[in-house]
Amino acid sequence: MSIKQGQIGKFFAIFLFVHVLIWTLIPTLANSNLPLDTIEALAWASDIQWGYSKHPPSSAWFSGLVFAIFSNQDWAYYLLSQLFVVLSFTIVWKFSEDFFKKQIHRLISVLLLEGIYFYNFTTPEFNVYVCELPFWTLTVFYCWKGIKQNDYISWLLFGFFAGFGVLSHYLFFYLLMALDIFFIYMIFKKEFNSKCLISLIAFLIVLLPHLIWLTENDFISINYALHRTGSEESTFLNHLYYPITFLAKQIGIMVPFFIMLLFIVSKFKYRINLKDKKLIFLIIINIVPLLLIFLTSFFLGTKIRTMWMTSFYLFSGVLCVYIFQTNIYRERFKHFLNVFLFLFILSPSIYFYDSISTKNKRTDYHGKEIAQLIQTKWDNTFSNKIEIVFGNIWDAGNLSYHLKSKPEWTGGLWHGIKEISENTDGGIIVIGDYDENILVNKICTISNTLSHVVLLQLKYFNHNVCMIGKK
Repeated sequence: MSIKQGQIGKFFAIFLFVHVLIWTLIPTLANSNLPLDTIEALAWASDIQWGYSKHPPSSAWFSGLVFAIFSNQDWAYYLLSQLFVVLSFTIVWKFSEDFFKKQIHRLISVLLLEGIYFYNFTTPEFNVYVCELPFWTLTVFYCWKGIKQNDYISWLLFGFFAGFGVLSHYLFFYLLMALDIFFIYMIFKKEFNSKCLISLIAFLIVLLPHLIWLTENDFISINYALHRTGSEESTFLNHLYYPITFLAKQIGIMVPFFIMLLFIVSKFKYRINLKDKKLIFLIIINIVPLLLIFLTSFFLGTKIRTMWMTSFYLFSGVLCVYIFQTNIYRERFKHFLNVFLFLFILSPSIYFYDSISTKNKRTDYHGKEIAQLIQTKWDNTFSNKIEIVFGNIWDAGNLSYHLKSKPEWTGGLWHGIKEISENTDGGIIVIGDYDENILVNKICTISNTLSHVVLLQLKYFNHNVCMIGKK
C-alpha cells in the first residue's frame, strides 16, 4: 500500500476519523460499565468545584459538560476521550509543519504515536491523563509559535493553555520546567525577549481560583499526589529500584514505536548540531521532562506510575523523524505503513478480546442494573426525588451517573448525613458494602427530618442500601 503526495492530507484525516470510530465503538460494545476514572470524574462533576480530593478539576469539568448534553450514554465518554486524542494528534501535525519540508514526514511523525499504547489501548478511560493531552500539545505549539513570531497573542495563548494543563494534572509542571530550560538556553544565546513574560499573566489568571481552592482545602490534592509516589515509605533501595523500574517500563512501552521506526529509517547515523535551535527545542520538550521524572525518582526514592507518562511522548515522533529525516526514503514507506496497519488493528482487537473474555473487571460492573433496582424500589416507596448519594466513589458514583434524577455524590463518609438531611427535601441514598448493623443502627437512624427509611439488601451484588425519603 502506498500514498500519493497529494493524498497525504486526506489520508491523515481518514486516519483520525477511523481512530475515533474504532476506539469509540469497541469499548461501547465490549464494556458493560464505564471505567473507574471516568465514573470518578463524573461523580466529581455532580458538584462543580475548582479542585477535588485527588486531582485538579479539568477532567471533571469536561466530563460534566458531556453529561449535561448526553446524560448517561456511555459512548459519549468514549468519544470524548478520542476527541482529546485526535485533537492532540492534529496539533502535533500542525506543529510539525514548521519542522519538515515534506508532508510525508509530518504524517510519519504522527502515525508513529499509534505504536505507543498511551494513545490507543488506554484511551477509552477518560481521566486526568487523557484530559492533559491536548493542553500539552497546545502549550508546546504556542510556545514555539511565540518563540518564532514573538507576538502577544501566541504568548498569551501559551500561558492560557499551560494553565489549563496544570488544571488537568500537576505533572504538567515537568513540561513547564523543561520549557524554562529552553528559555535559559535562549538567554545564553542572547535571543530571549521579555515579551514572553506576558504569558505569566494568562497562566496565573487561569490558575488563581484553583490556588485559592487549594489553600482553603489544606492542599488536599497535592497531598494525595505526594502520597501516590510512596515517598513516605522511601528506603535506600527505593532510590535505585524505582528509577530502574521506571526506565525498564518506558523501554517496554516504546518497543512498538521503535519497531515502526526501524521500517522507515534506513540508517541510524546522525550528528547532533547544537546550533540547530529546532533540534534543541525538540530534545528539550521530549527528553528533559523524562530526565526530570527519572531524577525525581532517583533522589526522592519515589515510585513513578506508568500512566503518569501519558503525555510525555506526544512529540517523540517529531523528534525521531527530524533527526533521521535524511535517512527516510519513500520506497520504505510501504513497509512502514504495513506495520502501522498491523498495530492499528492489533491494539483494538486485543482490547476487545480482553474486555469480553476477562471477567470481574470494573467495566463488568452492573452499575445500570443496580441503579434500576434502586430506582424501582424508590419510586414504589417514596414521593420525592433522590438528590444525594453517599458511599465510596465507585458504587455511589455509578448511582449518581445512572439514576434518573442525577443525584449529587457528596463523599464516602456517612457521618455527614445528618447535617445534609436537615437541609434538603430530597431523598438520600447510602450504598456500599457496609455491615447491616451499621446501616440499621447508625446510618439509617441518623436522619430525623425525612419521614421514612428503607433498607434494601442487594445480596447478589454484595451491597446494602439505605434509602431515606418522604412518603
